[in-house]
Amino acid sequence: MQQDKFGGQHATTSVAAVEAFEAAVYGVAAHRPGGADSLAQALAHDPHLVAAHALKGFAAVILGRAELGAAARQAHADALMARLARGRVTPSEAALTDALGFAIEGRLLAAADRLDAHLDESPREFLAAKLANALRFMMGDADGMLLGTARVLDAWSEEMPGYGFLLGCHAFALEERGELEAAERIGRRAVALAPEDAWGLHAVSHVHETQGRVEEGIAWIEAKRPVWSACNNFSFHMAWHLALFHLERGEHERVLALYDSEVRPSPTDDFRDMANAVSLLWRLEQDGVAVGDRWDALRAIAVRRQDDTTLTFAALHNLLALVASGDGDAAERLAGAMEARADCVIAPEGEADQAVVLRSVGCDLARAILRLRRGGRGAGPALGRLAARLPRIGGSHAQRDVFLRTLAALAADQGDRDALDQVLAVRRRLRRDDRFAARLGTRLAARGRASLRLTA
Repeated sequence: MQQDKFGGQHATTSVAAVEAFEAAVYGVAAHRPGGADSLAQALAHDPHLVAAHALKGFAAVILGRAELGAAARQAHADALMARLARGRVTPSEAALTDALGFAIEGRLLAAADRLDAHLDESPREFLAAKLANALRFMMGDADGMLLGTARVLDAWSEEMPGYGFLLGCHAFALEERGELEAAERIGRRAVALAPEDAWGLHAVSHVHETQGRVEEGIAWIEAKRPVWSACNNFSFHMAWHLALFHLERGEHERVLALYDSEVRPSPTDDFRDMANAVSLLWRLEQDGVAVGDRWDALRAIAVRRQDDTTLTFAALHNLLALVASGDGDAAERLAGAMEARADCVIAPEGEADQAVVLRSVGCDLARAILRLRRGGRGAGPALGRLAARLPRIGGSHAQRDVFLRTLAALAADQGDRDALDQVLAVRRRLRRDDRFAARLGTRLAARGRASLRLTA
């Protein structure tokens, strides 16, 4: 048996395979490119390295695309075959394989639970902790994220490889739970211990954004540019955060320049990259900024994804792109696909998480977005109650804010003061009021004046 430096145990005699696997785990921790190559090298040294097969499967699951389901299932099958060929399995390998089995069924929370159960026995395994944290993040489970990192940290010390990265996960979970002072302190400590910890510096950026500390936010991200610019597509997300700060300063030309050069430098269809791009253009248009033909490329991707409901968070951003670009037919089809997924029959082994998410919030939010396309006509969901349920779609407070802004604007344009107050109350629990919130009162008043003129 071999133990990698991040605490994972492997039923292999190949030192080279474990070293290559360590490089892949480091890539996951630091959001660096090249992880697939490292896994390929690990499997070249030992084709029966169970954890390498499992990590390949998780990489496919986390990308949240329908066509990658086959790759995730194949990786799980390969991991099971490797276990059989080896004839023995370590607790680490068993936990990763079992968790991947839940994940390919769409049961991300069950997968995280399996990893957390393993961590109760082996709390010093970084990969299991990072994967559980990532799965809960995709499900909007901030409580579970924080409980998970808090439960294992006491078993760690600063000298252990991965400790700084684990602190970064803990800092982000604290931020999402609203414990901002602790989040900033621990996030800065994470970066001090692991300067390449993009997730930890990202947690501090979230605190700046939440508290409206625009100048500090810009300075922090720019000072850390050498770190995040070396990341994989996570660099696009850090550029998105930078753009949000400039947007709050009303520097629209700077925001557009960042969009073209750093937020959307390539036409990837990764849902996280789409979320960055869609939500930034949507915010710009809410500010009255013309974005030119930038919606066209996003629309093309969203059209290809109009039947893909693998991840509600991704589907809703695709829906925004279709509505913004005026493709009503594709928008209606995507909303219909979401409704159909929500109505799926419960499988014997347990219901997929996303069907629950769609029923509880996703379909209602889609209907609200479609009301924008229809000019606000037709009955819609109760906007305030919908705003309170938004965390269930996954992602962060900052990412979901595009939907809170949309619900608030819809309430203002309908002249619904009660709904607007309810949405803004939810938003204020997550962040300070900004320029957008200040403008909503003016929009509501304008709507009221227009109504008076029509009834006079």
